[in-house]
Amino acid sequence: MASKALQTFEHAIQDAVDLLSHFDFLNKKPPPPEIEVLKRASLVMALAALETYFEDLLVESVSALCEQNSADKRLSEFFRTSLESDLKTFHTPSTDRVRTMFVKYLGNDVTEGWSWNHCDPAKARAELNRLAKKRGDIAHRSWRPLPGQPMQHAVTRDAMRKYIHFIKELAKATDVHVQDNSNSALQATALTGRA
Repeated sequence: MASKALQTFEHAIQDAVDLLSHFDFLNKKPPPPEIEVLKRASLVMALAALETYFEDLLVESVSALCEQNSADKRLSEFFRTSLESDLKTFHTPSTDRVRTMFVKYLGNDVTEGWSWNHCDPAKARAELNRLAKKRGDIAHRSWRPLPGQPMQHAVTRDAMRKYIHFIKELAKATDVHVQDNSNSALQATALTGRA
């Protein structure tokens, strides 16, 4: 069963899809320069949806661990408060940031589960880092074309469709990996009686 975080993500990622659809609707040959912002905004929104998904999944998973384990109430509260504090500085979901947070709070490297058709964990890690850098450049440097100075678009229409697909697959793979590893950890705890 999909996590609540994934269900929320599937709703949030629709903003990126909608922005790209607006671009398609307004697109003419040649495309008016003022609509290029829709593709750049689509990438920013897609990565924001993924960042929020990772945060929500961590909160959801930590809550489940705290509720299902026989941990001391103070220890559970400390665990949750620590996560809340760390999430305030999480920001851009690069591979290293994602890996660090999930190892720290769930005890496993979720990037090892980033595998689906034609994509292995190494390729997924590299692509996420590339997209996170591109998003940062767009959000902080704009990459808005200057009038009269031809330059390559920061995000092409076809590339953005691929980015959205990649981000959706990444979220699904993360969800499966976390559920599989959380279930194993919870079953082992139940059998041994220890956290």
